[in-house]
Amino acid sequence: MPGLRTLALTVAVRGGARWESEGRSGWSHLLEHLVFKGAGDMGARDIVERIEAEGGSINAATGYERTSFEVRALNGSLGLAMQVVSDLVFRPTLDPAEIAREKDVVAQEIAEAFDTPDDHVFEMAQTMAFAGQPLGRPILGSVDSLRPADRAGVVDWRARLYSPDRMVVAVSGAVDEAELLALAERWFGDAAAAPADVPAPAAFSGGAATLSRRIEQANLVFQLPSLAASDPAMPALRLFTEILGGGMASRLFQSAREERGLAYAIDAYQEPYDDGGVLGIYAGAAADRAVELARVCADEIRDLTDKGPTAPELSRAKAVLRGGLWMSDESPASRAGRNAAQTLMFGAPIPSDETARRIEAVTADDLRSVGARILAPRRTATAVLGPRAAAPAGRAFAERVAR
Repeated sequence: MPGLRTLALTVAVRGGARWESEGRSGWSHLLEHLVFKGAGDMGARDIVERIEAEGGSINAATGYERTSFEVRALNGSLGLAMQVVSDLVFRPTLDPAEIAREKDVVAQEIAEAFDTPDDHVFEMAQTMAFAGQPLGRPILGSVDSLRPADRAGVVDWRARLYSPDRMVVAVSGAVDEAELLALAERWFGDAAAAPADVPAPAAFSGGAATLSRRIEQANLVFQLPSLAASDPAMPALRLFTEILGGGMASRLFQSAREERGLAYAIDAYQEPYDDGGVLGIYAGAAADRAVELARVCADEIRDLTDKGPTAPELSRAKAVLRGGLWMSDESPASRAGRNAAQTLMFGAPIPSDETARRIEAVTADDLRSVGARILAPRRTATAVLGPRAAAPAGRAFAERVAR
């Protein structure tokens, strides 16, 4: 776009922790760390210095279904950004000494997550939601699953995970299309594809996890089975989630925090995957209020499902989603990341005007319908971490929501 001063590059791969076998759990995240230790003719310091010398920044993230690399840079830096990321995904050094060292670093990261209650409680809930499946294992893996990782194994996993036939290169901002296509062909066009086993279908199993710790507050996560990313009812689910617990005007914030004082933090979220998903609630509360809070959360889900939203609630939620959409359009990094993710999911980006139209078309009946779909399996995944007095909160939520 002429006149713009910045650009953002996202290289995203359809692959992550969900593609791992149990014996390779955490290897995708480990690999993401390792490629920054050296790639092409660059050492670890060279990688970041080349980007930052041009006023840019570089980062990466590993999820269950996607791994992404992102560069934010100034106009004129696209060639450098493409070269650096291409070297990271196709030509990492993967030095054995660095592999051994980074396994220790990730072990510290695993310990840190365990020591952080509002992180670990989500892992507990995820394990209950998808027990015995890759989606139910921590993205970081475990010390035991990382132990066998050696250079030969990591080289093989890199080839399978970062296969170009499951890769999208997206750029937004100060970019010329002809330059982009030429650079993409140069840096990404000749990589060979490698086979990888497609993950088995996800199945929300449900269950309850509790972990008693001598801390002041209880950390609670309540989950219900939800919709896949490609489900046509996804706009209705996003609005349902926003009204339920998306902000300070949401039902949960007003009823649980403002009116009853049951929680200092509470929100709802939805996590869609290729073939399923979860609708969840996170709350932090005093242990002796946890059971009452759990029942309030269940009641609000049932009430929104049974009665639907009020007209002002639906209008406000639509405005919030539209506002977030237009604001993200003004960020090159947000646009590039969204376009890459949508291309991996749907084969092409969805124009923002079309997304806004789908949001605006949702009715109160659509929200009641999506709520009924979520409640129909009568399954929950709950996690409670904190003082022993909070332990019954998961059962209280499950019993109340299933009435």
